[in-house]
Amino acid sequence: MTLSLREPGRIEFAAQKISAPFFALDDFARDAALYGASLLFSLVVAFTSTLALYREWGAMASLTYGTAMVLALCLRSRRSRLALHQLFRLRVGLASLVVMGALLVPLVMEVTWRTTTPNPYLHVQPEVTGIERAGKDVASAKDPYHFVDGKSTRRVEPSGNTFEKFFPYLPLMAVFGYASSTTAPGEVTDARVTFVLVTAVVTAAALGLAQMSRRRKLAIAQFLLVLPMGALPLVTGGDDLPVLALLLLGLVLVQRERDLPAGVVFGLAAALKFTAWPIAVLSVLFIAATRPKKSRLHMGLGFMGVLVPIVVPYAVMNGAAFIQNVVLFPLGLSGVESPAASPLLGHFIVTLLPGFHRAYVVLIALVGIAMFGRSLIKTPPRNGAQVALLAGWCAMFAVVVAPSTRVGYLIYPMNFFLWGACLAASGGKPANSMRFETVES
Repeated sequence: MTLSLREPGRIEFAAQKISAPFFALDDFARDAALYGASLLFSLVVAFTSTLALYREWGAMASLTYGTAMVLALCLRSRRSRLALHQLFRLRVGLASLVVMGALLVPLVMEVTWRTTTPNPYLHVQPEVTGIERAGKDVASAKDPYHFVDGKSTRRVEPSGNTFEKFFPYLPLMAVFGYASSTTAPGEVTDARVTFVLVTAVVTAAALGLAQMSRRRKLAIAQFLLVLPMGALPLVTGGDDLPVLALLLLGLVLVQRERDLPAGVVFGLAAALKFTAWPIAVLSVLFIAATRPKKSRLHMGLGFMGVLVPIVVPYAVMNGAAFIQNVVLFPLGLSGVESPAASPLLGHFIVTLLPGFHRAYVVLIALVGIAMFGRSLIKTPPRNGAQVALLAGWCAMFAVVVAPSTRVGYLIYPMNFFLWGACLAASGGKPANSMRFETVES
């Protein structure tokens, strides 16, 4: 692993070298490959998924991705006749077409079907209804954490799943369900609508501020909104995408040395979900350490000034419920089986050896602390690119070995690695990276 390399800039240079073949492809060839892979993925989902919601998305999205692949190949054959600015506009237009067909249209259909069909649970994932219930609780000045010691004080809709009574997020996530407490139509108050709006706005802000080439900005947007790793979650559940968008904005603000706003943004992301903590905490602790004392103070104040007032009151008010919902349930230690049970290494081990579950959680925590703690001591991250790359390895380790996880959580390391490569190429380049820059130009 490149985590323990000591030479300054070596991690970023490795990221540049790894990503160079991807960005060395001509634009339309890369787009055609991405949309072709997306077509295959959506077809597999459409024909093999056990969830009607996923199958419906796959059927709708496959037509869009197939059309986009064909259009990208056609445009590639005509690229010599067009100016560079025209080529980029065509790529943006093609991406916008895919967003419409693979994200917005399926989202509108699913939200509408949820409000008009006899069984709305066929058209929404449980986490959406859980977030909406929490939003209603917060809007009514109630505690969203109800499940304690195996007994629930929450009455839920009759979907037959005990895990839906949990709210396994940090308190700020309830904001996305706040609209459901109003009298507006259900098509508007669906939490997925808020997920999409926040993700789009924050991503646009991040890319507008980012100091990197247009090609790399478009690649980041494709991974967040256009390709299945972004479009599918936003249509079906979507709570991870606003977290990712905020983390991207935070890294961009760090890149631009806007310490106080970066701390605030990282605090918001960290108050949504623990999956935000690798990048948020690493940024506050290590990037700030390379800045003047005033900068460190600003980033720390921004982070803690947002995180503490949002999280601490709920943790203090009903600590047992908070721990069981936010910590024990995601780790599979609450006595209730989580739906996040993809057949990855960690889930396979605890399924094979159920009596080893608690000891296994402690073991992987110690291994993770030892492995990444050693890396932090030897080569602490000093910029946004290094933080993103290290967080990518942390997220990959967590997703693979966690006892309760989803394959979909791979969206975190995949985006983190891409951001690390893009940020590494946009600043702080090692001296021997000049050859790589000729490809980008």
